Amino acid sequence: MPVANGGAELQRQAAASDKRPAARALLSVSDKTGLVELARGLHELGIALLATGGTFRSIVAAGVPAVEVADHTGFPELLNGRVKTLHPKIHGGILARRGEDEPALQAHAIEPIDLVAANLYPFAAKVARPDCTEQLAIEHIDIGGPAMLRAAAKNHRDVLVLADPADYGEALAALQAGGTGLALRRRLALKAFRHTAQYDGAVAQYLAGAWGGEESRQPLPDTLSLACPKRADLRYGENPHQQAAFYAFAEAGLAAAKLLQGKPLSYNNILDLDAALQCAAAFAEPACVIVKHANPCGVALGASLGEAYARAFAADPVSAFGGVIAFNRSLDGATLTALLEAQFAEAVAAPALDEAAIEAAKVRKNLRLLDCGPLVPEQGFPGEALQLKTVCGGLLAQTADRQRLDASALRTVTEGRADKRQLRDLLFAWKVAAFVKSNAIVFASNGQTIGIGAGQASRVMSVKIAGLKAREQGLQTAGAVMASDAFFPFRDGLDAAAAEGVAAVIQPGGSVRDREVIQAANEHGMAMLFTGVRHFRH
Repeated sequence: MPVANGGAELQRQAAASDKRPAARALLSVSDKTGLVELARGLHELGIALLATGGTFRSIVAAGVPAVEVADHTGFPELLNGRVKTLHPKIHGGILARRGEDEPALQAHAIEPIDLVAANLYPFAAKVARPDCTEQLAIEHIDIGGPAMLRAAAKNHRDVLVLADPADYGEALAALQAGGTGLALRRRLALKAFRHTAQYDGAVAQYLAGAWGGEESRQPLPDTLSLACPKRADLRYGENPHQQAAFYAFAEAGLAAAKLLQGKPLSYNNILDLDAALQCAAAFAEPACVIVKHANPCGVALGASLGEAYARAFAADPVSAFGGVIAFNRSLDGATLTALLEAQFAEAVAAPALDEAAIEAAKVRKNLRLLDCGPLVPEQGFPGEALQLKTVCGGLLAQTADRQRLDASALRTVTEGRADKRQLRDLLFAWKVAAFVKSNAIVFASNGQTIGIGAGQASRVMSVKIAGLKAREQGLQTAGAVMASDAFFPFRDGLDAAAAEGVAAVIQPGGSVRDREVIQAANEHGMAMLFTGVRHFRH
């Protein structure tokens, strides 16, 4: 028992010894949120304040005493503000190790700085403006701010760094309680390093595009720099035992979407919505896409969104339960009302919604309703970046699959030819197949999917599942068309399709057994077209 008590006392002493009070703080912020409150709180604790330019003026105007950095260093701001804090009296004060560097501080009349609150010129916001020139962008590359943040974070043993106004309250509370603990200083130092890394990534991204050199023409650069601010902490990941968050690296699609009502989006919601929106955006005609577990289960075109939804739902109403639904047009109230009467949905998204749709959604308060902003029909959302996936020990990056099929490049390889109606359905099914997990098979008729086989290890099994799905709903497969995301390695896929009455097939071709597959299609009286393009989706 004495040993245990002694250990607890040592822990208490260690916790007390890592606390750091503050005698002097340096404030230099672009975002003035919470600045006056922070300055006033520090002043009330007897902490001397140093501040730069606009930060100094804001503090003094609020009646809080402060010393301007130029007066502290004895050196004025230079080059229209480009040089303010790059001075030994600033960086020596921040970087000095307490109990070790005092002789150097005394020799050069440098006073320690115990707290640094700095945030950076709003570079990303500035370059996002359509009127931003390259010269203006370069003037908004912060130099002194990142240097101060990095210096304070490096010396976190003795200095508290504040890069985010959201942390001001916690810092003040700790100082009021006698000082900041090492755990807090480490956490905020790490946050500062992440902040400057994100900032540098944004600068690198902009300059790579603005300068138009070889680097900007490389879709996959030698070094991948990402500026990805966290948009939301999610309740959990794919499963409740996994942590998750949503980060954005482009103002496009779901990163730019507005949640108009309903519960916060989950990890799986975001994956499903992305699949649904990308598929809906592939069509010029009014389209509806219903997705379950990242795979389309019903896709249809219509003269209106209401008709498109009704046909998409009829394609597989069982799978549609609890799915997410996307449209490629402004969603109207009548369509959303019909949707809510027909099924339970986790989320509904569209590039715009009218007031009647927003009102109609209120009957289901938990329904997630999203305005995803404008899309370009058949092209998707503007500003889409690289597609990224992590693997053990690495990161895979690829450009988005934006290969559009040129109908004039289609090659009929069978004796029979597709008629105009079949050709329209083949092109429709081909677009859908690009958004179905491989091995992907899509049966379609009159601009509606009637059976989808997804994610199977064998292509023939995907064909059989697509046929089974159609029969379950009483949908007519005789005379339907079939799309395959990749070539048929054997004729068995064609034989299975013929058993369902499929009349025409579209596929990439390129198998060593193409001749055998073509012969099967001819035997069954099928028309078959080769695209020369594959659309695997893993």
